[in-house]
Amino acid sequence: MPTYDYICAANGRTVEVQHRMSEEVTTWGDLCQRAGLEPGDTPADAKVEKTFTRASVMQSANVGSNSSGGSAFGAGSTAKAYHTTKNF
Repeated sequence: MPTYDYICAANGRTVEVQHRMSEEVTTWGDLCQRAGLEPGDTPADAKVEKTFTRASVMQSANVGSNSSGGSAFGAGSTAKAYHTTKNF
């Protein structure tokens, strides 16, 4: 799941949370709830803005590689690589 940084203009705090790409966080109250924080003196309806997005990093060992160390994913090789890395 992606990690997002949100900033609240009302209090200047930046908070990091993880959520699905299809979900939106627009208020301080929602952000605090997702992050497990107390909202404090900031109104729950204060607007927040997404400031940074980090993608998860996949290591090549988790994706699959051929015996010479190159990628197993080439033209037409996706199914083969999937089956050889999943131990069916």
